[in-house]
Amino acid sequence: MPAYYLEIIVVVLGLTVLMVETFVPLRDKRSLAWLAILGLLGVLVLNFTAVDGSGGDTPFWDFYTADVLALWFKGIALLTTILVILMSVDFSKVLSQGIAPDADADESAKGKQVALGEFFALPIFICAGLMWMASANHLVSIFVALETVTIGFYVMVAFMRRNVGSLEAGVKYLILGALSTGFLVYGFAWLFGVTGSMELPAIAEALNAPDLQTTAALFAFALILIALCFKVGAVPFQLWIPDVYQGAPMPVTAFLSVGSKAAGFVILLRLVEPFMASTVLHDKVTLALVIIAGATIIYGNLAAMPQSNFKRLLAYSSVSHAGFLLMAVASAPTQVVAVSPVAAVAYYLAAYLMMTMLAFLIMNLVRVQRGGENLDDYKGLARTSPFLAFAMLVAMASLAGVPLTAGFVGKFFVFVLALQAGHYYLVGAAVIGAAAGFYYYLKVVKAMYWDAPAEAGEPAAAAITVTWPTRAAIILLLLAIFYFGVNPKCLLSLFS
Repeated sequence: MPAYYLEIIVVVLGLTVLMVETFVPLRDKRSLAWLAILGLLGVLVLNFTAVDGSGGDTPFWDFYTADVLALWFKGIALLTTILVILMSVDFSKVLSQGIAPDADADESAKGKQVALGEFFALPIFICAGLMWMASANHLVSIFVALETVTIGFYVMVAFMRRNVGSLEAGVKYLILGALSTGFLVYGFAWLFGVTGSMELPAIAEALNAPDLQTTAALFAFALILIALCFKVGAVPFQLWIPDVYQGAPMPVTAFLSVGSKAAGFVILLRLVEPFMASTVLHDKVTLALVIIAGATIIYGNLAAMPQSNFKRLLAYSSVSHAGFLLMAVASAPTQVVAVSPVAAVAYYLAAYLMMTMLAFLIMNLVRVQRGGENLDDYKGLARTSPFLAFAMLVAMASLAGVPLTAGFVGKFFVFVLALQAGHYYLVGAAVIGAAAGFYYYLKVVKAMYWDAPAEAGEPAAAAITVTWPTRAAIILLLLAIFYFGVNPKCLLSLFS
């Protein structure tokens, strides 16, 4: 099946969810989420059978590609969206209260499940944008796909209109997102002026031309890099992340943390590759990436250490992981035996999906049933809900890079690439950052296993109920973290 059918099916699925929500009287609108999940699971299966399908003289193929990298990131987008919608089912009670018509209408809103259909449909359209972004091969298609995703996130971040934190997060994200879009468009304009083309293969050829205007090309790269650093949360354009992550609804925070980052890096890989392949620009581009990667790793890990709010802690953790991914990007096009820089980024993002979504699934349950997002709300979790405490322990261990987990293998690949590229100062910064990461990840483990639980009668003292679909997702993510941590070749074989 041609790969571009996948995006068409996802868009049709989103429209179907909206139409069913509008015209079919449903007693429980959470059934729309199960419809969306089943549909996306079907598309995920089709993703393994998709072929490029490009060719001919149709201008469409100047905008679209379906190489291995594109199909890989389509799979990441689909898996992330499925898990986000699953989280939204558990979060629906809190969501209904946050979008109630007025302050006194919580109970009636809970019965009517206000706007749940739209909240289940929006991630599907964002997923279509993420999938298109993975296949974008033209500056116009990159921009349109990126803005499709970003506008969807604007709406979802501010969706809980009765929650001041959600509205504040939405406004900050909107303003800074619009600013980054301006930088991106201006960078594209300069890049078109330098190369005379908007197609990535033609741009790569032009950047290797002997008569290249080096200063103009570097200026275009700087503008594009500023915009993409905002998208992936790299220093010094990461200041929006903690506030937006904390204020957004929990499923949206998870979507931003994994889906948005993966999309940002697939675009970064495609746009940076022509500059890295240029013999004239390679050294300067690499130096910029190395500096940003080192600063991002150090800042993200050190800023996470004093955090007491779990969402803010993972927000700074997200910044630090962006730095590790930039290490791999900065090491291209070094030739290695084990794994290429692109494959290392692909593996790292897949591992990041597993461990981060596992953590957010548990955080979502704690937020719904205990009403808190601070580390204090996890005190004694090992005694009240040992299954969830063990799952969170595995997630934190993988994020920290403990051996036998997928997170460790991802970091190992990145360190090997950086060492072979000769970025020894960057490796030193990464070692410091990784050591700091152990401290704040173990803070969560300490709260669950060593701190005394809340007294009887308090919400934090009750055991947390886990529905069977969420339990199944947690178990599958646990098994994946260990299996791909012991046997990474299996995951890499899918990429190759």
